[in-house]
Amino acid sequence: MAKNVLLTGGTGFIGKHLTDVLLDSGFSVSILSRSDRENTPLVTYYKWDLKKNYIDKNAILNADYIIHLAGEGIVEKRWTKNRKKVILESRIQPIELIFSVLKENNKTLDAFVSASAIGIYGAITSHKICDENTPPANDFLGTTCQEWESSVDKINSLGIRTVKVRTGIVFGKNEGFLKKLVPSFKSGFGAVLGTGKQYLPWIHVEDLCQIYLKAILDQEMIGPYNACITDNTTNSRFSKELAKLFGYSIWLPKVPPFLLKIVLGEMSDAVLEGQRVSSEKIQKMGFEFQFTDLEKTLVSCLH
Repeated sequence: MAKNVLLTGGTGFIGKHLTDVLLDSGFSVSILSRSDRENTPLVTYYKWDLKKNYIDKNAILNADYIIHLAGEGIVEKRWTKNRKKVILESRIQPIELIFSVLKENNKTLDAFVSASAIGIYGAITSHKICDENTPPANDFLGTTCQEWESSVDKINSLGIRTVKVRTGIVFGKNEGFLKKLVPSFKSGFGAVLGTGKQYLPWIHVEDLCQIYLKAILDQEMIGPYNACITDNTTNSRFSKELAKLFGYSIWLPKVPPFLLKIVLGEMSDAVLEGQRVSSEKIQKMGFEFQFTDLEKTLVSCLH
């Protein structure tokens, strides 16, 4: 009988791709959903409602693995005090619900794998290359990721192997990060943000899904792993490559930081700053990235 992988956030951008990868790898897949969905021959849906602190415990009891992807978008809305609370709680509350069901039912798992983000290293631009031992930053992104990962440690306290996937900017075909930018760049109005010197650690969604697959299969994987390409891509380089694919050189001036701060508020930090991040740890575990060239990756996402 196929082992079951339960996904939170399974209907999102990454979750949809990961579902296909898991099914192709011989797993059965279950997905927690806020809305009623019909089961298919390949995917079983279970109901949960974070506002009511409710989760169908059968989703947990029938799972061999759980992959936690759920969470409100970081750059969807301005970072008001309430929005910050929503961003944090949307990541932590699911883990607490899952933890309570596991503990109350003395249920074990083969592994619990959670998304995290390279934002744990902070909205900072420097020459430093961050690895998994780099201390978390004290800004909003850093503290959010730190609390997110700390909640995963509660699962680990039950004797369950846990893995934290610190994800960079995810590229996909007409999806995710690129979906927001393509319209302006396609129209000839692409521009460099701020100084353009901020680093943009990225990963293709197919490589990211393979990392998640490896995380559940490889019993040696424990703790945090950076999931991004270490190629020193900056916002300036990325913007110029994207414009080139649409047949022009960037002609607009750089968008000044003060303007982005007016429009985005504190959230501007997420686009104006960025660290270099090392992927050496996951590569030492035998993982090989298939998408390593920025230009070729962008071409694959746009055509």
